[in-house]
Amino acid sequence: MNHPEPLVRVAEARAATAEPPKARHRTCGEALVGLLERHGVECVFGIPGVHTVELYRGLAASSIRHVTPRHEQGAGFMADGYARVTGRPGVCFIITGPGMTNIATAMAQAYADSIPMLVISSVNARRELGSGDGRLHELPSQRDVFAGLTAFSHTLLDAADLPQVLARAFAVFESARPRPVHIEIPLDVIVMPAHDMQAIPAARPAKPAPDAHALATAAELLAHARRPLILAGGGAVHAAAELSELAERLHAPVALTINAKGLLPAGHPLLIGSTQSLPATRAMIRDADVVLAVGTELGETDYDVAFDGGFAIDGRLIRIDIDAQQLMRNLRADLAIAADARLALGALSTRLHELPAPAPEAGWGAARVAAVRAAVAAGYDGPAR
Repeated sequence: MNHPEPLVRVAEARAATAEPPKARHRTCGEALVGLLERHGVECVFGIPGVHTVELYRGLAASSIRHVTPRHEQGAGFMADGYARVTGRPGVCFIITGPGMTNIATAMAQAYADSIPMLVISSVNARRELGSGDGRLHELPSQRDVFAGLTAFSHTLLDAADLPQVLARAFAVFESARPRPVHIEIPLDVIVMPAHDMQAIPAARPAKPAPDAHALATAAELLAHARRPLILAGGGAVHAAAELSELAERLHAPVALTINAKGLLPAGHPLLIGSTQSLPATRAMIRDADVVLAVGTELGETDYDVAFDGGFAIDGRLIRIDIDAQQLMRNLRADLAIAADARLALGALSTRLHELPAPAPEAGWGAARVAAVRAAVAAGYDGPAR
């Protein structure tokens, strides 16, 4: 009869002398997820791939929700929509090469519309960068491809630099004009040990307030306008209450670009809509004696979709934009104010309450808006009415 006792004793002896299993180190990819949590990220969009395993290993141990689209372009547009609705940056995890080229269109749209988006991607190992050896998903220079679509595109060459690079990205998202940021992590860096990384708080600069003299001049122009009108764009998306108050104080019709839709309720009596390229709306804009354009570049995609050059402003033009460069593009302003839209509109309303009440021309305001709406609707085909 076989006796198991000797076998048990041998097994116990081997176990006693065996080296304990080595603890698995936390990788750079896992640490990145932890840092994102500390920066307040709650949702990530992406498609898992062989190059991004460490990111997903970190996600499994985090509270961050992951949304998987069918295509990386979908991930980019999901992140864009998430950022527009929540005001927080949309975050994507994207694989090397084709994953990045797939998301490029969404990144370009976010760049054009000043939407905060963080794209974390993998890239080939450091020793292989730019080698042209035909590595899996290799691009000649992935970073250079996306430099023109981002506030900055960074290659993380050392895991220890991760907290600082992320802080820089989130500072961009808090800036006057947020834009996408791309951080690519080489395959040998993403698996590097990364212990005890602490998030570096992002700088939160104050929004620029309007110049007092320029504000007073704008208030005087608007207070004495007989036919004031407001054009609002995507730069005013966080100023809905201030826009409504100012428009109602002035009895000023309001036209919204596509990116500004929703700033006024659809049934608001002063809302023209987004029909700036149609004859009735164009005529109204030309009839205005003072036009306040806030957060809009006055570009052809919002005001001249027929590309016939028929859009014009004949009255005095006041422009408000957080980006001083935008104030010099397209139509020249009689008065330009570089400031945050919400602060500027709120300050204008306050200043107007200190002046005599505006006295717009009879038949302007809601009455003219109703006539324009009727003219626009009459031009639709039957099913569209």
